[in-house]
Amino acid sequence: MDNSCHCSTTSERLSNPILYNILSQMENCKPSLNSTNYNSNPHRCNCELRRTVCLKWPSEVCKEASAVLVKTIHFMKNLPAFNQMPPNDQFALLKSCWAPLFVLGLAQEHVDFEVKDTPADSMLKKILLNRQENPETEREQPTMAGVSKLKSCLEKFWSLDLSPKEYAYLKGTTIFNPDVPDLQAADFVEGLQREAQNALSRVVQLLHPGDRERFARVLLTASMLQSITPSLICELFFRPVIGQADLLELLVDMLFCN
Repeated sequence: MDNSCHCSTTSERLSNPILYNILSQMENCKPSLNSTNYNSNPHRCNCELRRTVCLKWPSEVCKEASAVLVKTIHFMKNLPAFNQMPPNDQFALLKSCWAPLFVLGLAQEHVDFEVKDTPADSMLKKILLNRQENPETEREQPTMAGVSKLKSCLEKFWSLDLSPKEYAYLKGTTIFNPDVPDLQAADFVEGLQREAQNALSRVVQLLHPGDRERFARVLLTASMLQSITPSLICELFFRPVIGQADLLELLVDMLFCN
């Protein structure tokens, strides 16, 4: 099995094979005296970032993540303004915001986790699951790049050390997103988001009167939530628990059940 790095594209190698071979030889012939310098500042290549990963301790982390998800749905369910909206708007907002809300919950509950490389499936398992015949049915697996984004986002929130009220109003600005397509009550949602942002600003000024830039930092950090995909959250934290079930359908049942 070839474990070499494949970051350089095939087109680059074929377009000028002579130059590529020369550069490769120069790289291999670097003096050993400088090898320490290269190792002290390692290059994190795209191959490393693309590798698929899974939770190192799934039983513990999945349990914590499930508790955060339940709290997230209960938070939405207990908002009177959210319950006043048409059911279709509630569903659209849920679909749009459950992942960023969940990440905010992870940050608030200080849920940390470690990952490891995903074990490769055996050929027999692939055949039994018909993966070779139906590649389109394979789900997008969590990558180190996606996990790095998630961890960076969590660390930013932890460095801010938000209060429970700051988290609550920030969640409000996340839920009531007027940019979600086809909302029947878009103006109402926009007004609710404005109210949540104003309330967040007042709380920040009250708790941190000497820090005039904190509100901007909070909003800037919150913008990182959009870079974290729902598929990453689902596959990393909940696929080991729910199996083949559709997570969004489960969230809908949780939100609309009496």
